Amino acid sequence: MAKQIDVSDLDIYYGAFKAVEGVSMSIPPRSVTALIGPSGCGKSTVLRTFNRMHEVIPGGRVEGKVMLDGQDLYAAGVDPVAVRRTVGMVFQRPNPFPTMTIKDNVAAGLKLNGVKDKRKLDDVIERSLKGANLWNEVKDRLDKPGAGLSGGQQQRLCIARAIAVSPQVLLMDEPCSALDPISTLAIEDLINELKEKYTIVIVTHNMQQAARVSDQTAFFNLAATGKPGKLIEVDATTKIFNNPSEKSTEDYISGRFG
Repeated sequence: MAKQIDVSDLDIYYGAFKAVEGVSMSIPPRSVTALIGPSGCGKSTVLRTFNRMHEVIPGGRVEGKVMLDGQDLYAAGVDPVAVRRTVGMVFQRPNPFPTMTIKDNVAAGLKLNGVKDKRKLDDVIERSLKGANLWNEVKDRLDKPGAGLSGGQQQRLCIARAIAVSPQVLLMDEPCSALDPISTLAIEDLINELKEKYTIVIVTHNMQQAARVSDQTAFFNLAATGKPGKLIEVDATTKIFNNPSEKSTEDYISGRFG
């Protein structure tokens, strides 16, 4: 069951440095929200607060609220590991576990959660690889190393690994930046399919990609070097790209800066 994310008055810190300030936005379920903006404005930092990966960084902390279907992810007693099971993450560069086979890569999270039943593992491996549009390409070599796949296949393997543990939200941090155009198109097609089941948030520097895959777009910017990043506006992608409310959004999308 896909879930809604509601962010209110979110400030994000690295030690004493405030990296992002005052973010408030809602991310609807079963949709794709793109976070765009120039380098250093805090897009990936904001993304990592949605599954509590930010606090893994020494000195990383947040103030404000990140709610998942009404549950405060940062409330006392909330287990960050449980949050990361619900909110999966796919990183910029494909990162399959290099010493593991394709099937063990997909099953890694399930095994960590104590699933041992071979039939169940096999079922989830097949379902997840089909969900990531990879099954037909790898079904005859499941025992081969995941690192032996092409870059685009490795990224889809990482997506299969993320969805194997049945998350409700998928975070993607520039998932196509290391891929060729054909692999990028395959990932974009996959994102369009996955949003029927998941809430998806994607960070991208590619304006055409944001326009193609997202339903909603949030534009972040820096007031000045050394100042916190801020959410400038968030709206339906068609409006952000065709008739944004803020001049800085229009300037960024049209390539006048960034």
